[in-house]
Amino acid sequence: MPEKESLTDKVVRLMTQQSRIRNMGVIAHVDHGKTTTCDTLLAGCGMLSEEKAGKQLYLDSEKVEQERQMTVKSSNVNMVYERSEGDEYLINLIDTPGHVDFGGHVTRAVRAIDGAIVVMDSVEGVMPQTEMVLKQALRDKVKPILYINKIDRLIMEMRYTPEEMQKHLIKLITQINSFIADLAPEGLKEKWQVSVQDNTVAFGASRENWALSFKRMKETGLSFKDVYDVYMSGDKERIKELAKKSPVHKVLLDMVIEHLPSPVEAQQYRIPIIWHGDIESDLGKSLKECKVDAPLMISITNIEIDPQAGEIAVGRIFSGKISKGQDVILVNNKQVNKVQQIYIWKGPQRFQVEEATAGNQMGLAGLKNIIAGETLTSIEGVTPFEPVKHILQPVVVKAIEPRNPKDLPKLINALRELEIYDITLKVSINHETGENLIAGLGTLHLEIVEDKLRRTYGIDIVSSQPIVVYKESISGRGQIVEGKSPNKHNRFYLYAEQLSSEVINVINDEGVPTGTIKTLTPDTISKFIEAGMDRDEVKRIAAIYGDNMLVDGTKGILHIGEVLEMCIESFNEVMKTGPQAKEEVRGVKIVLTDMVLHEDAIHRGPAQVIPAVRDAVKDAVMGASPVLLEPIQIIRIDLPMAFLSNISALVQSKRGIIDNVKDEETKAIITAELPVAATFNFTNELRSGTEGRGSWSLAGETYRRLPRDIYAVVLKQIRERKGMPLE
Repeated sequence: MPEKESLTDKVVRLMTQQSRIRNMGVIAHVDHGKTTTCDTLLAGCGMLSEEKAGKQLYLDSEKVEQERQMTVKSSNVNMVYERSEGDEYLINLIDTPGHVDFGGHVTRAVRAIDGAIVVMDSVEGVMPQTEMVLKQALRDKVKPILYINKIDRLIMEMRYTPEEMQKHLIKLITQINSFIADLAPEGLKEKWQVSVQDNTVAFGASRENWALSFKRMKETGLSFKDVYDVYMSGDKERIKELAKKSPVHKVLLDMVIEHLPSPVEAQQYRIPIIWHGDIESDLGKSLKECKVDAPLMISITNIEIDPQAGEIAVGRIFSGKISKGQDVILVNNKQVNKVQQIYIWKGPQRFQVEEATAGNQMGLAGLKNIIAGETLTSIEGVTPFEPVKHILQPVVVKAIEPRNPKDLPKLINALRELEIYDITLKVSINHETGENLIAGLGTLHLEIVEDKLRRTYGIDIVSSQPIVVYKESISGRGQIVEGKSPNKHNRFYLYAEQLSSEVINVINDEGVPTGTIKTLTPDTISKFIEAGMDRDEVKRIAAIYGDNMLVDGTKGILHIGEVLEMCIESFNEVMKTGPQAKEEVRGVKIVLTDMVLHEDAIHRGPAQVIPAVRDAVKDAVMGASPVLLEPIQIIRIDLPMAFLSNISALVQSKRGIIDNVKDEETKAIITAELPVAATFNFTNELRSGTEGRGSWSLAGETYRRLPRDIYAVVLKQIRERKGMPLE
């Protein structure tokens, strides 16, 4: 009798059959049932018992995830789905967090996948995080299909009739489709609309392991009326019968195979978005065609920390193949490393393989100084993949110190490790003041970081109250300022000007390169011109750092090629730590107008150029009406109608602005803009103001100029906290 093929052997066999690979993720708002749905898919592929599916939360492997019943990181799993004998598919699945504070994991997961199941609670519908994760997916040209979960709630809680259920579900599908129409890339807006008839929408209850799609209804003869009758009967055996006739995994994985693209299909249209090299070059064509016999190109999307194996770099191979023991070039880090091990996943467990090929996801051990966003390759001089941009920025800071001073070196190492693991966490270690700051997307995000420091790293820590992260900016255009080098032989002339919100939006576009700008695509040039910039100025953009821009407006400077990179370095330095309060700068354009350089290269080196330009940029910013920007969270508040006036008054008392109030029978939905500084105790105040029946979630983020009447006070507080002079 032939020996049964192991999962690892099946994965290795299917890795090379690119038309049978699907790289997909499960994305949704918090508590809409992503991890439960993933459990049912794992069970359907024979990786988890059906009794445990939906209850084990298998991919929530960290202790904090199990305790809080919440996914806080992405989990990879390689599944083999056998539709019928000999008809097998390799499904590389990523389960992502739904809470907005862990959105960085979603952003990185989106780079590695080509399609996504959007899971939605049938009662809650389209929530802010549903919109946010869908926006990230569409921005990276990741194709969505829709699964409306918790259908039982419509019957048992909402008491809908089958007709009312259908009306309600049509409304939810319409909402998602209008969102896709707004955000899907040109040419895909209509193609990617989801519909019941096209079999790109499914309905079900993952906890009870049943689902239905139009195709499945035709195959089984089941209908909404049958589902309604089963639940109204209260007979649990009939619900189990429903799950046997139409299990979640069968419905969803058939949809994934039929409607989500293989890597070969997806890379045709995804590569121009995520890689800005020459698409018509040999390498560009290899990437678009997902070629195996081509140079290696891997985008590292995540870093996992393993106590035994150390750092595991998680990545997607876009071309070529990787073998155990192979040397690879870290493009951004400019170094060569050897791959010690290659892994695939079965949930929290990893298995070693000898090699992996284009179109697949895998883990790599042995790479030193590797960070998320790195590009690995086998050839010199390649353009790296575009950095992964997260929609939200860190807006809350805490100061952290060890209770025992002896643990300080251990704490610093742990913080550096956590920053590698989490792209939305920003760590700043001040060796002079001894202050260690962690900045995150919200208070919950930072609580999880503190929890890891205590449990995983065994460090007893003391943390401060949360502090808001402000940004520096300007509100006008300043005069031309002069910067002199220390030896007085070089002079630089430049001015600062405020960037419009339209230009900032273009900078934040996924397709726009950052860092030193060599050339811009015609499409990017058009976007900047549409945003109000002059064509000649657009062609002179020398660098983009954050939401800021350096323009080289000089003409006929003989040695500019030798000093421009130093000017960019100086510009980056000031944009990173602004002149007012050492906070990041946003929305500033620096224009170099002229420079006088010494003829001898020895007198125009970094020690002369960098301080001259850095001081000039600082002076230019301070001379262009400097302001502070405070982070504003756009929030959605769900509450009973009876408490509407109370909560409206609460929002306004916190300098909040109410944008919209929607009346949904007995429920009200408020959309408001609230300063982050006012959100720290907002949950408790909302609960007490609504007798525990109100909830809020984050729908977006923006920055607004700090009112003049509190500007001086806040600036003084920041400078005091950082030990800066107060005048």
